[in-house]
Amino acid sequence: MEYIVYEDKQIIVCRKPSGLAVQNASFGKKDLESMMKTYLFEKEGRANPYLGVIHRLDQPVQGLVVFARDAKSAASLSAQVQNGQMKKYYQAVSCKIPEEKEGMLIHFLKKNGKTNCSEAVSERNTGAKKAQLYYKVLEEKEGCALFEIELFTGRHHQIRVQMAASHMPLAGDQKYNPEAEKGEQIALCACRLQFRHPVTGKQMTFTCEPEGGAFELFY
Repeated sequence: MEYIVYEDKQIIVCRKPSGLAVQNASFGKKDLESMMKTYLFEKEGRANPYLGVIHRLDQPVQGLVVFARDAKSAASLSAQVQNGQMKKYYQAVSCKIPEEKEGMLIHFLKKNGKTNCSEAVSERNTGAKKAQLYYKVLEEKEGCALFEIELFTGRHHQIRVQMAASHMPLAGDQKYNPEAEKGEQIALCACRLQFRHPVTGKQMTFTCEPEGGAFELFY
């Protein structure tokens, strides 16, 4: 399977391309979860093989995702997400270069279920949830900046909303960047994933290089 970067008896780590949903794709379209289940069925011959979805990426976002192959491993990985032991790092491109080349962003976000968008609101707003990330500019070129972002919370569209709220909207972001062109690929990639193996306890680190869109300025 072309998307798999690592697998053993407990986990599968995949590199999801931009445009592919992790799960629950719209009718008639594929998603990564169903593709991995089909792969496991064809490999092992077991109907409806177990596959635990531990975390997700927005459909337009590319990058690394880990699945669990049994319930015990799913519980271990999910616990690491909850207690902050699973570390997620992203790269992103914005065509707005910030004065502060690195810093912590803290906002309170609220999701609008009707529009499937989130916005930064007052912390006193009912339903607002704290969102926190750390950004660092890695390189600047042709009026654009390449960022590394460490995510500390997992809110809906968090990076996209926080960067836009901080006047650094992501290149190609159709929802939060009014200057994005229709059909343009969003410049956001989950490029590094760190966690402990659910059975051995070994620290594991996976990386990938962003592709396409505004990333082509830097890669």
